[in-house]
Amino acid sequence: MNKKRGLLIVISGPSGVGKDTLVKEYLKHNDAVLSVSATSRKIRGKEKDGVDYYFLTKEEFEEKIKNNEFLEYAVYNDCYYGTPRSEIEDKLNSGKDVFLVIEVQGAFQIKEKIKDSILIFLLPPSLDVLEERLRNRASDSEEMIQNRLKIAIKEIKESTKFDYIITNNDVNNAIEKIKLILDSEREKR
Repeated sequence: MNKKRGLLIVISGPSGVGKDTLVKEYLKHNDAVLSVSATSRKIRGKEKDGVDYYFLTKEEFEEKIKNNEFLEYAVYNDCYYGTPRSEIEDKLNSGKDVFLVIEVQGAFQIKEKIKDSILIFLLPPSLDVLEERLRNRASDSEEMIQNRLKIAIKEIKESTKFDYIITNNDVNNAIEKIKLILDSEREKR
């Protein structure tokens, strides 16, 4: 009996909406893996290279772009973010569901290349709640927070192009919605 190909689930949404928190909680209780993205941004807090992201210099990132080593990449807030091509297909072909936590631009690139990928956009309950979450991180300057909020408004306008939209006002509720979406998608295949 052939093992079914895993699902590729793309989670996008504004900075501060809770993408990482949601996926980490989902993975604690479900059989799936998280693709580790690469970035040229600085390490925050307790992040670890190779666990949270592959932290690269801008020059290293640009070299990998030239060598076609990314399934997708985007520039967000003057930093590169990308999905290393190497590990995704192997995991999917082994039957593993793979989560990508990436920016909106990257989500659309993935959908172009992998048609059966599932795009889920996370909305904040409100822009005020999003601003509060960004401020509670205590990792960004006021200018960076304002820039992230401007970007968030643009990204929210793009959310209608996603397969599914979930408002992240409660992590457990959002996880249940993701489970229902994935069960439904499995039934279609």
